[in-house]
Amino acid sequence: MFIPLHDANSLKHIKVQYVTISLIVINTLVWLLTGPLLVPEEFTNAATMGLGYIPAIAFDYAHLAPNLVLVPDDVTYLTYSFLHGDFWHLAGNMLFLWVFGDNVEDALGHFRFLVFYLLCAAAGALTHGLINTQSQAPLIGASGAISGVVAAYFLLHPKVRVWVLVLFRIPLPLPAFIPLAFWIGQQFFMVLIDPEGDVSWGAHVGGIIAGLILVVILRRRDVPLFDRTIVTPRAVRHVEAATTGAPPAVAETIKKPTPWGRPT
Repeated sequence: MFIPLHDANSLKHIKVQYVTISLIVINTLVWLLTGPLLVPEEFTNAATMGLGYIPAIAFDYAHLAPNLVLVPDDVTYLTYSFLHGDFWHLAGNMLFLWVFGDNVEDALGHFRFLVFYLLCAAAGALTHGLINTQSQAPLIGASGAISGVVAAYFLLHPKVRVWVLVLFRIPLPLPAFIPLAFWIGQQFFMVLIDPEGDVSWGAHVGGIIAGLILVVILRRRDVPLFDRTIVTPRAVRHVEAATTGAPPAVAETIKKPTPWGRPT
C-alpha cells in the first residue's frame, strides 16, 4: 500500500487545473453538508440512501421508500461519487485526485476531463452493480472516478518520478509505473478474492477500465502515451541548429545553397 505525496510533472497545456480543484472543493463541501461532522446522523443516512448508488434499486430488484427518493435512479450513477463516509475516506480520495488529476486534466483539457471523470464514476457504479446486482447497500465515494484518473496517469506518465509514502511510513521517489501498476494489480486481485466485501473493488476495477479506454480517446491530439516525445518540425530545426552551433534561423540560412552550389 502507498500514499501519493507529490509528482514532479509540470502542466504543459493549461495554466491552472480548474476542474480538479473544483471537484475537490465540491466533494469537500458535500461531505461537510451531508457527513457526520456537522449534521445529524438521520440526515446523513437519508442523504446516503437518496444519493448513493444501490444496485438492487438500479436493476429493479427493490424500490426506495418515496420519502427517501431525492433524484431519479439513473442519476445516482453520478451522485454517489460525491458522497463520502468519514474524513479519511474523503481525504484519501482527494489526495489521489490532487496528485494525479492535474496532469490528466492537462492532457485532456478542462471540459473533456470533467466528462472523463464522470464517465469513470458511472463505470465504477455499473461494475459494482453487475457484481452485486441484488445488493441493497448504498455505494458512496469517488473511488471509481479516482481509479480512472490513476489509470489515465499510468498510461500518460509512467516514467515521471512520484514521491510516495510506502507502507504509510517510508517516503520514496519512484517512477510512477511502479506504485501505480502495483495499485492497479491489487484492485483486480481483490475483486477476485473479495467481490462482496466492505470495499467495492468492483467500482475500482470499473473505473480503471474506463480510464484506460477513455484517456486514449479523449486526450489532446499532440499528447502522447507512455511519456513519449512527439517530434515536431520546430523541434527538428532546433536539433539541427544545435549540431551547427547556431540559432535556428541562422542554421536554416547556412544550409541554403548559394548560386555556386556551396553553403555559406
